[in-house]
Amino acid sequence: MHVVRAAVLPAVGAPLEIAEIDLPEPGPGQVRIRLAAAGVCHSDLSLSDGTMRVPVPAVLGHEGAGTVISVGDGVTHVVPGDEVVLNWAPSCGSCHTCSLGEVWLCANALRGAGDVYARRSSDGSDLHPGLNVAAFAEETVVAAGCVLPLPDGVPLTDAALLGCAVLTGYGAVHHSAKVQQGETVAVFGAGGVGLAALQAARIAGASKIVAVDVSPAKESLARDAGATDYVVASDTTAREIRALTGKQGVDVAVECVGRAITIRTAWDSTRRGGRTTVVGIGGKDQQVTFNALEIFHWGRTLSGCVYGNSDPARDLPVLAEHVRAGRLDLGALVTERIGLEGIPGAFENMVAGKGGRAVVVF
Repeated sequence: MHVVRAAVLPAVGAPLEIAEIDLPEPGPGQVRIRLAAAGVCHSDLSLSDGTMRVPVPAVLGHEGAGTVISVGDGVTHVVPGDEVVLNWAPSCGSCHTCSLGEVWLCANALRGAGDVYARRSSDGSDLHPGLNVAAFAEETVVAAGCVLPLPDGVPLTDAALLGCAVLTGYGAVHHSAKVQQGETVAVFGAGGVGLAALQAARIAGASKIVAVDVSPAKESLARDAGATDYVVASDTTAREIRALTGKQGVDVAVECVGRAITIRTAWDSTRRGGRTTVVGIGGKDQQVTFNALEIFHWGRTLSGCVYGNSDPARDLPVLAEHVRAGRLDLGALVTERIGLEGIPGAFENMVAGKGGRAVVVF
């Protein structure tokens, strides 16, 4: 057993507690990782407040990178000393959606979240690994499928963002919306995923990239990521976006907020025949309404997007090449570097709509 510090969610809706946990040696098919960094994602907030459900008590954190300390029997694709990125949604390769090549919809991707992976040192109580990887800890033990070798040329601390924000934002633009050279794009929400989507739209060659956020303070972040225009969210947002595009609307809207009103506004901001990709995770109470006539008349497409419709094993080398070439700036997504104790404050900033990505640095 190894004793490490972790941010523990004792119950849904309860404050996170920084505690010592007992971490076992990796068993067959497992890998022990020393974390270098972990991003604080809105999904972690959704898990803590019950919008998304996982077994508790749990150690959250699903966006991380670190170094392999040891491996269990049968693990051959990484060895101690390797730098790696954590994949919180490993595909099983055998369910129906995996057989279709849609690994981001794997029916068994989160089966490990119900396991007991560690115990609290103070009382021996069982702990679950949030979304499989429990990255809000100095070290973690994960299934081998959750471990991806980090390609050369990517700084280890920044690489944590590849595990969720960048795969999701880049994938939403390139895999789900399939943005083409010269198209116009609006991105709703300039947090970590939204900033990644803005960079992805720039990489795709979009001719106009409109960033939308409730905070005027995020304009410089958005423009640095690739936005050509910035709109502060209001009741007139869709009208403003149409005015920026010859009264037509954008070809593509990417919604990274997960609120009914934002989804509806994103839809209204697209041209006739436009495409809206919804990345944000909303609650069951967020009801979006359309009438049958407008669906026919506008001919628009509305689609959901899970994990950027990405295959991490396929896409990680592509993202690394963009990083090495200077097209993708991971550090530009980070607005705060914190310790484990800073995670609750990062949650508060997300609720208040402040900043981009907060990263826990170990």
